[in-house]
Amino acid sequence: MAVKFYFKGVFRLSLGLLLVLVHNYSLSSEQDLPTPFTLEILKETASESKGFNDEFDAAVWMVAMDSRLKRYIKDKPTREKILKAAHREASKNELDPQIVLAVMHVESLFDHFAISRVGAQGIMQIMPFWKKELNEPDANLFDIDTNVRFGCLILKTYLKIEKGNMFRALGRYNGSLGKRKYPDKVFSRLEKYWSFH
Repeated sequence: MAVKFYFKGVFRLSLGLLLVLVHNYSLSSEQDLPTPFTLEILKETASESKGFNDEFDAAVWMVAMDSRLKRYIKDKPTREKILKAAHREASKNELDPQIVLAVMHVESLFDHFAISRVGAQGIMQIMPFWKKELNEPDANLFDIDTNVRFGCLILKTYLKIEKGNMFRALGRYNGSLGKRKYPDKVFSRLEKYWSFH
């Protein structure tokens, strides 16, 4: 009798985990193909990317974020690589590094090998067509540095198109412009897990 209940419990737990995974991937990127206007803004954005602001601030940020990311990524070198890429690429594109972490959290739960049901790849769930648009047809979207570089450049481009409105830029990033679900989820993760003052 105990064995029957055990397997029933395991089945329910497995079913629950499957439902959570399906729900998370249903929010994954369904980025639309870029319009000529988007591509023009993308090229402009790529040419004006900035570098690091302040190395001391970056180090303080790394220490603070490392302890938070540890619950999702146990491997320290991988954590450091994710955090360095997030801070570097966010800084280059004048984005808040915390919003970049919140996007990663929602898009892939920090799994840099994630593939969505629509084919988006990596930690920021980049659609493969962006490799052609960014003139990097051989880019490896499972590489953390490459994926975060693409993701931040795309998000910054959409932020420019939306004249600084991050809510709408996030909708574009996810291919759900005009819907609240995805931007609300990113802002919720930002506030709950990644806020940094």
